[in-house]
Amino acid sequence: MDTKIDLTKLIHKGGVFEIEAKDSKDAFRKIADTICLPNNIQPDLVYKSLCEREAVLTTAVGNGIALPHARSPIFADENEQRVCVVYLKNPIDMKAPDSAPVNVMFVLLSHNNQTHLSILTSLAVLFNNPKFKKALEIRAGEEKLAAIIRDLA
Repeated sequence: MDTKIDLTKLIHKGGVFEIEAKDSKDAFRKIADTICLPNNIQPDLVYKSLCEREAVLTTAVGNGIALPHARSPIFADENEQRVCVVYLKNPIDMKAPDSAPVNVMFVLLSHNNQTHLSILTSLAVLFNNPKFKKALEIRAGEEKLAAIIRDLA
């Protein structure tokens, strides 16, 4: 397995889009119904997996960002994994440690725990970068996010 994570490829596969949601469950339903999934994965599986994980502990990390993910991998194949960047039209309360409402979600759908942790590490570095944070504030699209990620690599 390649230990170097290419976030730009994962985001391209998952997509960058905006939804309107009243709470995290509503957001997860809309995300599951919006993202492009392999034929063997049903939207309900994604929805239930995200809800189950959120019920354990919030995936909101602060600064208006959440990292929803399943408790265990839902994809068997490395080529199926993806990261969805989801901007929320109206911020929602997800009980973040800093009490800030969430306005962007990075939905991690990986094929194993090691890859999941590598993605989290890569995202943590990006979240500390002022240029990337600004891009999230202005709701940058896939091309702009990918350009910043490549510049920082």
